[in-house]
Parts: sequence; C-alpha cells; structure tokens
Amino acid sequence: MGDRGAEPARGTGPEPQGNGGTALSVITEGVGELAVIDPEVAKKACQEVLEKVKLMHGVSSDSLTRRAAGGEAERAPRADLANGDLVEGCEIKCLDDPPDTASKIQEEDDESAANTVKTARKRQKNNSAKQSWLLRLFESKLFDISMAISYLYNSKEPGVQAYIGNRLFCFRNDEVDFYLPQLLNMYIHMDEDVGDAIKPYIVHRCRQSINFSLQCALLLGAYSSDMHISTQRHSRGTKLRKLILSDELKPAYKKRELPSLSPAPDTGLSPSKRTHQRSKSDATVTISLSSNLKRTASNPKVESEEEELSSSTESLDKSLCPPVRLAPEREFIKSLIAIGKRLATLPTKEQKTQRLISELSLLNHKLPARAWLPTAGFDHHVVRVPHTQAVVLNSKDKAPYLIYVEVLECDNFDTANVPARIPENRIRSTRSAENLPECGITHEQRTSSFSTVPNYDNDDEAWSVDDIVELQVELPEIHTNSCDNISQFSVDSITSQESREPVFIAAGDIRRRLSEQLAHTPTSFKRDPEDPSAVALKEPWQEKVRRIREGSPYGHLPSWRLLSVIVKCGDDLRQELLAFQVLKQLQSIWEQERVPLWIKPYKILVISADSGMIEPVVNAVSIHQIKKQSLLSLLDYFLQEHGSYNTESFLTAQRNFVQSCAGYCLVCYLLQVKDRHNGNILLDADGHIIHIDFGFILSSSPRNLGFETSAFKLTTEFVDVMGGLDGDMFNYYKMLMLQGLIAARKHMDKVVQIVEIMQQGSQLPCFHGSSTIRNLKERFHMNMTEEQLQLLVEQMVDGSMRSITTKLYDGFQYLTNGIM
Repeated sequence: MGDRGAEPARGTGPEPQGNGGTALSVITEGVGELAVIDPEVAKKACQEVLEKVKLMHGVSSDSLTRRAAGGEAERAPRADLANGDLVEGCEIKCLDDPPDTASKIQEEDDESAANTVKTARKRQKNNSAKQSWLLRLFESKLFDISMAISYLYNSKEPGVQAYIGNRLFCFRNDEVDFYLPQLLNMYIHMDEDVGDAIKPYIVHRCRQSINFSLQCALLLGAYSSDMHISTQRHSRGTKLRKLILSDELKPAYKKRELPSLSPAPDTGLSPSKRTHQRSKSDATVTISLSSNLKRTASNPKVESEEEELSSSTESLDKSLCPPVRLAPEREFIKSLIAIGKRLATLPTKEQKTQRLISELSLLNHKLPARAWLPTAGFDHHVVRVPHTQAVVLNSKDKAPYLIYVEVLECDNFDTANVPARIPENRIRSTRSAENLPECGITHEQRTSSFSTVPNYDNDDEAWSVDDIVELQVELPEIHTNSCDNISQFSVDSITSQESREPVFIAAGDIRRRLSEQLAHTPTSFKRDPEDPSAVALKEPWQEKVRRIREGSPYGHLPSWRLLSVIVKCGDDLRQELLAFQVLKQLQSIWEQERVPLWIKPYKILVISADSGMIEPVVNAVSIHQIKKQSLLSLLDYFLQEHGSYNTESFLTAQRNFVQSCAGYCLVCYLLQVKDRHNGNILLDADGHIIHIDFGFILSSSPRNLGFETSAFKLTTEFVDVMGGLDGDMFNYYKMLMLQGLIAARKHMDKVVQIVEIMQQGSQLPCFHGSSTIRNLKERFHMNMTEEQLQLLVEQMVDGSMRSITTKLYDGFQYLTNGIM
C-alpha cells in the first residue's frame, strides 16, 4: 500500500516516459467538442480533489474523475483506490495555448503531481505512525499494570488483547496479583479473545505457585456462582478451575528431578506419587473419606515401599481423594468453615466459645501436613493452632471467630520439607497448664475442654511414627534450666554487667519517660461473657506473641511466627475484596501524591460466595467495646490511654486520629459505605481509627432503606478528640480531606476501573441499578475547581456533623443489638 505508483491512465494517452515515472494523462477523447479550460480553474479543481482524498481516506475514485469545465462534466482518467492506492496526478492541457504556455502549465502540473505523491506517502506514514503510537505507549515507562488492565478491558481488537496478555509476564507478580479478581472476572464473563489472552499467564503462574493456584481456584468458583447453573457447569471458568484442581499444573522442574530421585524406571507412578517422591517430607499420601490427613517424614525406604503399591490401590486412592498438591490446604480450609457453621447453631457466645476450643483441639491433632494461611505475606507451614486462644466475635446471627496460628517460615513452600511434629506433652510442664491465660474462659471451662480431648500423640492417622521417632528436641536453657523467666533474666543481667560500657542518661529525661509511661499505661479489659473477644483483642500483639511462644513446643525454633485470621461463614466477602482493592489503590495514590492520609486495608480471602477469611487488625478494639468497658467518652479514653493534652504521646495519637479519620471519611464518601455503627469502627493503640465490614457499599444499604444519608460518619465525639470546631487539628482535618479528594480525582480512572470490571456478570447487591458507575464518577467532581471543592468539603463536614440520621442509626443499633 503506497509502495507502488498509480497505474497509468488507460485510453489514448501517451506512453510512460523513461525516467520521469508515469506520464500525466492527456485528454484526447472528443477533442472537437472540448471547451477551453482556464489553467487556474484546473489547478484549483485538482487541489480540491486532493483535499477530498485526504479527508475521505480512500473513497471511491469517482470523486477524483469528475471535473467542471464551462458547465460540462468531463471524465478524467480513473485511479484505482480499492486497495488504498492514491492518484499521483492528472494533466489538463489547454489546446489553444501557445507552446510556451503549455510547457509552463506542464511544469506546474509536474510540481503538483510531485507534491501529491509526497502528500500521499506522508499520509501513509502518519497512518502507520498512528498505529505505532499505541505500541510506543505499551513499550514506554508510563505503561503500568493499571493501564494494561484498562486496555485489556476496553479494547475490542484481538491483537491488542493478545499483546496485553503477553505483557502481563513483564510485570511483577505482586502487581498482577492485585488485579487477579479483575482478570478472572474478565476471563469468566467476557468474550473468548479476552479469555485467550489471559489464560496463558494464569496457567504459567499456577505452575509456579501453589498459593496462586489456590486463590485462582477459589475466585473462579466464587465469581462463576452468579451464572445460571446450566451455564456455569460448562463455562470457561469452571473448566479452568477443574484444570487447576486436577494437579496437572505442576512446576516443570519437579518432573525433571524424577530421574535422579528414582533411578529405576517406574511408569506406574501417579502424579500424586511423583509429588510425594519429590520431597523428603511431603504432603498427604492417602486421604481418607473422613478427611483425616497424615503428616509424614517419608524417608526413601518408606517411599520405595509405597511405590510398590498395586495400580488398583492407586486408582482407588485417586478416585476417592482430591489431588495431593492442593488437597491438604483445601481440607484445612474446609475444616475451619465447617467449624463456623456448627458454631452458628448454638444459642449463646459462652457455648460457642467452649465448642470452638474443643473443635480446634481436635483439628490441632488432625492438622494437615502441607497447610498454610493464604492471607499471610510469606511462605510458611502451619504447625499448631493454640486452641485456648481462639475467640468468637460479635455477631447477632452468625458465628465468625478469630484464631491464632503458629507457623514456621520457609523459603519456598513447594520445595521445603514439612516440619516434623513436636508432641506437646514432651515439653509442657504442669505449670504451663496452670498458668494458661484467661482470654475469655474460666478455669472450669479450661478443665472441661482439656478433659474432653483425648490424647492423640500416638494417633497414626494424623502423624506417622517416624516423625516422632527421628525427632530430637533440643530445648533452650530458658525452658530446661529455669522456669522463672524473671529470675533468669536477672542472673543474665548481673553476669553481663562487667562487660558493658557505662551509659549516662540525664535525670530529667528519666523523669519525663517515667511520667509519660505511668500516664498512658494501656488499660486492660475485663472478661465479658457477652463479648469474649474484647479481652483477647485488647491484649498488645507483641505480648500475645511472647506469651504464646513461651507455651509452644515450636517456640524455640528461629523460624517460628504467629499469625491470626478471622473465619467467616454465611457472608459474601466478594464486596469486602472489592473494598480492599479500592482502599489499597487510594492508599497508593495518596502516598504517590504525598498526602499524609492513613488507612489500613486488610487482606481478604474469598473461599466461596458465602464464606471466607479476613486478616485481623492487631492492637485494635471497636469503639463499642471501648465505651462498654471503660464507660468513658472517646476523648476521656484518649486521655487515659495516651496521657494529658500536652504530652508527646497524646499529640501523636491525636494526629494519627485526624489523619485516619480524614482518610476513612473520603473512603466512606467515595464508596458510599453504610452500616457505620461503633461496632464497625476500630481504634488502635496508636490512635488511628479503622473502618471494617464493607458489606454495604455503592448501591446497597442495610435492608435497602438508604437510611444513612450523610456523606460519612463524623460525630461530636470525633470532633472533641480533634480539639473542637475551633481547634487547629480540626482545620487540619478539613485540609487533609480537600488534598485527598484532589489527589484521588487526579487518578480517578484507576479507582473506577477496579469497580467497573467487577460489575461484569455480577449479581452483587452493590451493583444493583444501572447508575452505579456513573454515580461513582460523579463523586470525584471532575468539573469543579479547587475552590469549589473546598466549599464542597465544608458542606459535607458540616452536614455529617449535624446529621440526624447518624444519631438515629446509632440509637437503633443500641436498642436492637446493644452496640454503644
């Protein structure tokens, strides 16, 4: 296209010239009737035609062959534009002109023809440049994962979609993982071209990471649940989910290691056997129908004996149990969800707590070998669930519960050996049982919970014997030589005094530190049978970690870590996951724009359309629990926790409160977060407030009444902590609101696309109605100046403070649920 010249005009024109390219055509048809044409008119007519060619981009050549001459239409030679070829020029010769005049016209027309060719080639270059602009954007440093997801969603060109699918491999894993819900939702509900572009990356990552495989399988199942059952059964999402769970997407290097691990050829090995053979200590070999998983060290001798099992036994095992690679983790998650469903049937929190401790004690002894917490940010193995520390959270109809999980960190979950089990009775003394912390249970409850749990230390269904026989536990001196940690610390201090250099501290500095420490010593909550979680949540996290580690058989290991997770049943956490993504994006935007707003997005694991796990916010309790336990106003509680008004601790906590309050006010306004009672607002040990429970956002509200009409929740208690309406911190709060809104609307597309893509094929309540996305965009107020935005912020703050519906909703929650 454009590389070849236009064909010479057909007819009676002159032959092509040797070196001059194609000769200009001469009109010889009907010479006797041809009227004389003015050269200026002819030139103007050619220019008009060329302008039309530029504007119309390859229209029919008929528009190029008609010329007006003295009121009569004459036909000029035609040029073929069907394939994009352009007319190089046309010669119109005046027969009555003298030879010199004709030569001048010829020269002018030659120049016009040459200009026409240059124009045509320039336009072709421009067209190719336009096509390459997109490629240049994709290859530029400005092209990030957010832009890639946007083009993948909005572009209708298969070539662009395929290119974006390939570009996904160039981004960091954590960048793509953030948009995993959007990618999988597009894969399920959009056309085949988008699915074909996404699938290679998903399959590649599933081969690399078992945790990525699990999350993909769970999300594919959850987001396919909105489809009709007949469509869902044969959908792309269901097929990909089955592929992931079929254990076919193993890392390639495992198969390459097979010859070195098994010299003798054995073609009868099933995929589960190969996985088992890979590691000196791997996952479950046989999964019984009762879902009891074995943990085994599986030395080479045992492996060689297992490899000689008959093919009939192998096929039976394969038909009865899910694949080995994901099976232990799936069984672990299934057990936790089942516990939550059984707790929901009990009437009181006291009974729920007792049942929870007993259930977790049984689970602890039947713990799967290769289990992990997907909400954690590092590779690890779950080794123990301290059941006495678990608590049931506040909920009227359901039974969400909080558990603490002991894990051992590892470099790579897929290749690391499974830690051998350390029986608790090998190291636990009588004092450790007597000194168990209260944490919401009485001595009688603790005794009953221990008496109902049999001794599973020799239970072969949970652990193999060789795990215990080969184990030699080397306990540190703190356990073996001294049970009194305080006296041991004193001895260490005395013996090491001689080797230390003297440190001089000013007396005034000591007095200041002691006074501040005494002034804001954190208070402890009393045990409340109706709210057993208050005591556990109030305990400082580091103190909890130290206490649990001292009583753990794994506590002496350097890789020991403590994690926590909230298990929820009967709740759809897909909206929570959407809110997490928006909060995470806003947090990134405010950091990029250097706006000191503070929010705390917590991780969400969607297990199904009605269950999931939530990362707890540590060192934080709800404002409801604070008011109920302390019987103080929020300001008085701040003074009790952080000292008097002028102390450094109080001023720091006050600033943290203002920055977090401004951040969450903007979040609540942009996402239209409802159900904002004091049970859903936390206060941490540093003074930050944290909003939780985003079950009602965008187009949904409790019972779809739309009762909470204010932009966000801002009570007089909040303003009092800020120093009152006339205080500097309150003005700082409004300034942060304005800066945060200006920064957020600068990156509006990054926020909106997260929500818009998830609306595809979704039946979530937050997407009810056709105006959800339009209303979300309007709340960014792109058409307002900064002065108008400042006025808007003033109006929203004033309206939220005076909102009667906020006060009525808090009163309603107090009367119906006892939330203060």
